[in-house]
Amino acid sequence: MENGANKADVKSGLSANVEQYLTFQLVGQRYGVEILQVQEIKGWEKPTRLPHSPDHVQGVINLRGAVVPILDLRKRFGLGEAEYGRTTVVIVVKVDTPRGELTAGMVVDGVCEVCNLGAQELRAPPEMAGAIDTDFVRGLAMVEDKMLILLDVARLVSSTLAADAVAGTKAA
Repeated sequence: MENGANKADVKSGLSANVEQYLTFQLVGQRYGVEILQVQEIKGWEKPTRLPHSPDHVQGVINLRGAVVPILDLRKRFGLGEAEYGRTTVVIVVKVDTPRGELTAGMVVDGVCEVCNLGAQELRAPPEMAGAIDTDFVRGLAMVEDKMLILLDVARLVSSTLAADAVAGTKAA
């Protein structure tokens, strides 16, 4: 009986340090975002393009009365153009930022799974002196012998939308 209690204690102790990540594909690479930031996953629908918006902002959609900007992560990360297919989806995220709560959609090639990762499994991105933009990378992890890039979605959405708002103000 004592072993059962110990196993339960170990499980509950681990669960406090484990976070869940929704993983997705982008140009053959797996990325992950904290599941608690994901509001929903939608099938691809062409957004309404806004004048003078940057190339990586596809436009906006109406999500139950809310206007939600749609970001193309391929273009945002400089990974080239995409053909949208049947697996293309929009991951709608809601994040807290210094400007308040922001909601945005991220176009990705396809959703994979939900992974449980402990803090001990996360690795810092390498320092590469400008060769790679790690501003939006929270960490790296190995899942089933594949590298998983964990994104800092709050920073990604906040900086992208803030930069776009400043650029839009200058353009007007």
